[in-house]
Amino acid sequence: MNPGSDPGFVKRGPKVTTARRLTPMVRKEGLEPTCLSALEPKSSASTNSATFAVVGLYPKRGVPDAAARARRDRYNPGNSSASSHPLPVEHYENFPVASWLLPASMREPIEAIYGFARGADDIADEGDSADAERLGRLDGYLEALRAIDDGRMPSPRFSRIASAVHEYGLPTALLADLIDAFKQDVVKKRYASFAELMDYSRRSANPVGRLVLHVFARSHPRFAGAAFAAQSDRICSALQLVNFWQDVAIDWAKGRVYLPQEDLARYAIEERSIAAGVADERWASLMAFECARARAMLVEGTPLARALPGRLGLEIRATILGGLAILDRIDAARGDVFRHRPVLDRAAWLQILWRTLTRKAPR
Repeated sequence: MNPGSDPGFVKRGPKVTTARRLTPMVRKEGLEPTCLSALEPKSSASTNSATFAVVGLYPKRGVPDAAARARRDRYNPGNSSASSHPLPVEHYENFPVASWLLPASMREPIEAIYGFARGADDIADEGDSADAERLGRLDGYLEALRAIDDGRMPSPRFSRIASAVHEYGLPTALLADLIDAFKQDVVKKRYASFAELMDYSRRSANPVGRLVLHVFARSHPRFAGAAFAAQSDRICSALQLVNFWQDVAIDWAKGRVYLPQEDLARYAIEERSIAAGVADERWASLMAFECARARAMLVEGTPLARALPGRLGLEIRATILGGLAILDRIDAARGDVFRHRPVLDRAAWLQILWRTLTRKAPR
């Protein structure tokens, strides 16, 4: 990702102290796969945006319509704050955030990043606020980042991210990219080309992977290089795409179509077919094309997963394998995500765990 400024430069402000109690972080229902061990997107939103994709081995529980109920009732202002309070969020059925594999030393900054992104993402995507109000509140996040950069104390609700920026040198340009993507989600509902969609993913998904890699590189400097950052970007953007293809119907209900308009035209598919849930041969061909593109990107990112040592390496290998498993399920259903939205069950996660522990990452 290209944040537009030197990601290594962080202007130091006064140190901010916050409570250190760490809580298990799990992904909020709908905050889907897209990022290197942590943030990943949520259905039809910026972290559709990509968001925290740290895989945890927690199979979904509940009755078949539990996911739909959780998405409908998910919004809770108490869970959507950038403050220092713990985040009691639900887990996403396929890619929970911060599983037991995540190194304990990384949880404090990752929770701070998650709280910042989660709060902003909910402003962009949840509740009934008018677009102008959403954009104004997101501007408040950008103002907080400017205050941190200028060495000023931001609003107390941003104390945790301010502390993380100071203590871990988090590049605020990457955090600003996330907010920019969330603002785009408020006003932009269609993407003309794949290049345009990837530009969105550059800001909505890739920053989280780079932030996680930045935290890890503080104790493992060799991972600060551009090649690893580029591989992180491929993983995060690919997981964002997996989320989009998995949730075509959910996003349509929210007025969003992430399938590039150029691809719909290429396969002679009109949006009314999405509305009607038509899964004919043309649709199957389109989804096979989109899944192949996402799969190739995941494979391109696997050198990073193989290189990362310890628990973070396990996290990223499991994340990639989880994304590939979702793509396999979409292919098996011939792209019919309207009637067969792919979900990873306990057996699938056990297989992913075995492949992760035996380092059987895709080649």
